[in-house]
Amino acid sequence: MDVTLDQLRTLAAVVDEGTFDGASVALRVTPSAISQRIKALESACGRVLVTRTKPVQPTPPGVAMLRLARTTTRLAQDTAREIGVDTRAGYATLPIAVNADSLATWFLSALARLPARHLAVFDVHVDDQDRTFDLFHSESVLAAVTSVARPMPGCTVTTLGSMRYFACAAPDFVDAWFPEGLTHDAMAEAPLVVFNRKDTLQHRFIGEVSGAALAPPTHYLPASADFVRGIQLGLGWGLVPHLQWAALADPASLVHLAPDHPVDVPLYWQAWTLDSPPLRALTAAVQAAAGALRTP
Repeated sequence: MDVTLDQLRTLAAVVDEGTFDGASVALRVTPSAISQRIKALESACGRVLVTRTKPVQPTPPGVAMLRLARTTTRLAQDTAREIGVDTRAGYATLPIAVNADSLATWFLSALARLPARHLAVFDVHVDDQDRTFDLFHSESVLAAVTSVARPMPGCTVTTLGSMRYFACAAPDFVDAWFPEGLTHDAMAEAPLVVFNRKDTLQHRFIGEVSGAALAPPTHYLPASADFVRGIQLGLGWGLVPHLQWAALADPASLVHLAPDHPVDVPLYWQAWTLDSPPLRALTAAVQAAAGALRTP
């Protein structure tokens, strides 16, 4: 294949921005130049690489080319900085995926630890810890906090520790719905708070404790702080990260419903195997910040 760095950079921009027009703005070229580069790249590969939909999606061959695009452009940026060329090109972007609970508790301190000399900005994708791994399949991230220990081909995996959760509710909610504790009947009827429809943690806990698959009335609050605040206000009960509970101004505003039955979710850091100083530095920063988690 006879492909150029500009073509590869354009492919990544089209997928990241979701449209050809968005890529033209990001790369500061005309939309026709974006279209011409993608057509030339597809001609060189002999394959259709992206769908002409909104948002643009990579085809299976496009996913493979996108991996090459991200690796090549990342190395080109790092090499340019190392040899002192193109230092005015701006900051490199590190697309990473993280679960909302980690972002709300310990992960931001990892980003803050990255030395300023690396001239990097972060494009953070938030999803459930069971789903962040899927973003590697679309080649949209360089690294992720995930619950999946199995390494993606071309990636390294680092064990971070475990996020511990406890079933919690407001004191008045406990009095109204759980006067006899977490009984089967109470869990079947008491309103539940869940992060979003991808979040299965609460229902897995219910199955473990009750021995049955129950379907209580459910609130969905897809923001980590709002999730905890909703439980504090008595909307329902749910599994709260211990780190988040401990940081509350008034921890007594939440009662542990099953203090002897915590849920530990192992977390891992998956990152592409690239000779990239910013990515290596970010990996070290994530490992250091993960000291807030429970050790394996």
